[in-house]
Amino acid sequence: MSKPLGVGLLGAGPVTQAIHLPTLATLGDRLRVTHVMDVASDLAATVAARAGARHSSTVEELLADDAVDVVAICSPHAFHADQVTAAVAAGKRGILCEKPLATTKVEAERIAQAAGEGGVPVVVGAMHAYDPAWIAVREEWGDLPERAHLVRSRIYLPGNDEFVALAADPAFPAPPPPAGPRPTAADRLRAGILGLATHAVPQLRHFLPGPVRVVSAQTMTPFGYRLVLTGDDGRTAELVALMPGAWEPDWTFEAWAPGARLHMTYPPSYVLAGSATATLTDVSGDRCWRFPANGYQVEWLHLADVVDGHAEPLIGLPIAIADMLYALEAADGAASLLEDQA
Repeated sequence: MSKPLGVGLLGAGPVTQAIHLPTLATLGDRLRVTHVMDVASDLAATVAARAGARHSSTVEELLADDAVDVVAICSPHAFHADQVTAAVAAGKRGILCEKPLATTKVEAERIAQAAGEGGVPVVVGAMHAYDPAWIAVREEWGDLPERAHLVRSRIYLPGNDEFVALAADPAFPAPPPPAGPRPTAADRLRAGILGLATHAVPQLRHFLPGPVRVVSAQTMTPFGYRLVLTGDDGRTAELVALMPGAWEPDWTFEAWAPGARLHMTYPPSYVLAGSATATLTDVSGDRCWRFPANGYQVEWLHLADVVDGHAEPLIGLPIAIADMLYALEAADGAASLLEDQA
């Protein structure tokens, strides 16, 4: 067997510490962390030491490291497009970019052009789209997406800090909030959709492919949203989230059609707790799927297979970009509706 692919992590914050390091530690025969970069050099050094990796404080240093085959982009959203294109230009063999892939259509087009010209596979950290229970139920649901008339995503979670503490010993506390004008309700709603609701978009687009219209939007305290979307054919989707909630966490995705129902229950992404539980109910009864690996583990292994030439991308970049634009459309529509209500 060939040696494991070297992974370079751009950003050493909670997602790197509590999701990617523990996940990659379970996949050591295929992938190993070789370099951690963060603008806070002390943080980069601390996190890198946990994986026995090099550290640096600039993107250029990480991309110049020949031991880095694959780049994981775990930085703030505003840097994603520049860092994806820089990794492509550096000749890296594969890229995993945390969601959202970009924050504008122009950025997405720039990524698509760079990745296409460079021939570099780019996957987005939409772990639910790679969840093995989701993949399995898709093979069995027949014409459910065409017949479903109601879809619902429900997310009720404690604060991220609680999950990070369960999965890792955080190296440093969260940074202070950025200076500048206080975000408006519309700003917070848009950020919530791009940061949280976007997880449901790859699933949602199977049942409500778009274009969609936001017919209701509201924020929830202390952080959350409730959205209602409709398509041209009258199908409806409801997206509800509340954080920080209390235990027990509840993260579900459901779709209803006459005589059939899909119910997905996802474990929190910060905990290595296996796949979702998928239940498909129809006239023949209930069928259930659940697997030991979670979506992040499957996604990382799939990227390794693509980089090594053993597989084609499960979710091509055009689909990932379409998912991102769908989320942007919903975010902009919801923010606009909220501004109109003010």
